[in-house]
Amino acid sequence: MRKNPLEYGLHDQTGGFSPPVFFGLCFIGKRDSSAVVLQETIEQIVKGLGYELVDIERTGGGLLRVTIDLPWEPQESESVKAEGVPAAVEKFIMVEDCERVTRQLQFALEVDDVPYQRLEVSSPGIDRPLKTQKDFERFVGQEIDVTLKQAMGAQALGQVSGLRKKFRGVLEKTDTPGTWQIVWADEPKTKPGQRVSKKREPAPLHALGFTLDELKEARLAPIVDFKGRQSKLQTK
Repeated sequence: MRKNPLEYGLHDQTGGFSPPVFFGLCFIGKRDSSAVVLQETIEQIVKGLGYELVDIERTGGGLLRVTIDLPWEPQESESVKAEGVPAAVEKFIMVEDCERVTRQLQFALEVDDVPYQRLEVSSPGIDRPLKTQKDFERFVGQEIDVTLKQAMGAQALGQVSGLRKKFRGVLEKTDTPGTWQIVWADEPKTKPGQRVSKKREPAPLHALGFTLDELKEARLAPIVDFKGRQSKLQTK
């Protein structure tokens, strides 16, 4: 874990620290009561079948899309890690899981007279949305994409564009409960086949601290790796 972001913020490799990039914004909105009831109904059924509800989406043409995942709990305590016990093999949602949830939801939605034309139940995919504190805890060390509700403005301090809302970086915990940060370096793009000099200075490292209320959206970065996702923190 890195330093508390209150001491970290946007910085460069010279060791000089700039004021932290935190936002004191509060966004309060009303949710449609029918949407809340639908959320509660679907979540109750999904959890009752032993799965985790990731997302619910209504799209054009009456499509109701439900995304599910297997429940996650921290697999190892520090004492288990110290003993060298191997971690459990990660499991994934299968077609049979989606079919099982679909059958139960079709029955429940018909009983509740929920309007929809087509029901689609699927796994999260490589760009899985992150919505809860538990989601963020689960994917610490992974590269994620975040979109802020508001542009950074003057808080960018000239180190990034004040109009910028979207960032990609490695997710890290902070010492402040409910607060997270991503860390990244704006490396210059290289053309295919172009050689990069070993003497080239690495790009400055930046960090962005945030709370979930300040995010419009957060997702795993869609990176294809046939060896499976590995924590960026573990590979360093």
